[in-house]
Amino acid sequence: MTSTIALVRHRVADFEAWKKVYDGFAPIQAEHGVHAHQVLRSIDNPNDVIVTHTFDSPEAARAFFAMPELKEAMSQAGVNADSVEISYFDEVEAGTLVGV
Repeated sequence: MTSTIALVRHRVADFEAWKKVYDGFAPIQAEHGVHAHQVLRSIDNPNDVIVTHTFDSPEAARAFFAMPELKEAMSQAGVNADSVEISYFDEVEAGTLVGV
């Protein structure tokens, strides 16, 4: 089964404050189809954040990012709304290179 990965890039006012809200939203993520995630923080600008979320389908991913509760949490977390970019991808392959 193919997974859908949502890649979200945005700027935040304060990474630590954002992360606290993000972590508190985890139960809602799980309830609405997020199976896995990654949080990436820019080396050059610590308030430039990329988050990935893994879903079963594009429909589940789009429904999650349309939730008013998510938009409210992002606002409370200090996300710059004008900076939010969301892209959706089909996972084609994943793996670990060991002994290459």
